[in-house]
Amino acid sequence: MGVDPTRASIARVYDAFLLGKDNYEIDREVLRKVQQAAPEAQDLATENRGFLIRSCRFLASQTGITQFLDLGSGLPTAENTHQVVQRINPEIKVVYVDNDPVVLAHGRALLEENENTHFVSDDIFEPERILENPDIQRHIDFTQPIALLQLGTLHHYNGPHEAPAQIMKKYIDALPSGSYVAISHFSDPQDELSEIARKMEDFFLHSPMGSGTFRTKAEIEELFHDLEMVEPGVTLCADWWPDGPRIKDLNTAQRTISGGVGRKK
Repeated sequence: MGVDPTRASIARVYDAFLLGKDNYEIDREVLRKVQQAAPEAQDLATENRGFLIRSCRFLASQTGITQFLDLGSGLPTAENTHQVVQRINPEIKVVYVDNDPVVLAHGRALLEENENTHFVSDDIFEPERILENPDIQRHIDFTQPIALLQLGTLHHYNGPHEAPAQIMKKYIDALPSGSYVAISHFSDPQDELSEIARKMEDFFLHSPMGSGTFRTKAEIEELFHDLEMVEPGVTLCADWWPDGPRIKDLNTAQRTISGGVGRKK
């Protein structure tokens, strides 16, 4: 399957939200649509990237884990997972998984920068396939703790609303004790911004991309099942161990994407 410039791609849309250059007009159309609901919509991607950086930095520096399975790598940008964690420990192994033809065409070579970084093509919403994939098994030791990342991915699942929690249960059940899971997800804050969040959701779902579900905090917590949550639990991405004091109020987009990190006992 080749790259189709007439269909929006999740990876390219995310790149457009980050003001990257690997996107087409059809992808920028999604950004403009969502900006009709929230002019600061680009910050959905900015906050997701910030959460990736801070959670990966925590996992690499505090947990002793030396293998990361990043589900849904997207297109390479600044501060990819392997760059964040290998700056702390060059021996950490990172396996990226994605099946977007855009990522396959443009991203693979850029993500496989060293012998500890690998890229595997597969569908992250089919955990049985991922867990049995021989290329993943070659690089990830499922008898040792793993950091599993689902960052900005599960809200793009198109199917039954309860399915992402079922998908995550299969992943979590397969992880050894001492593993960690990081998830970020579009969120409905269930306050005065709920209406805008649902409007953004509607624009995402009816855009050329066709995906982008917003979940409540309780629904996002369900994705972690019985994991022991790292403080402060599921919270706004902007509030998950920020790098410094905040002197500006959060905008609408920053208040509609949440994340958390959990540990398997």
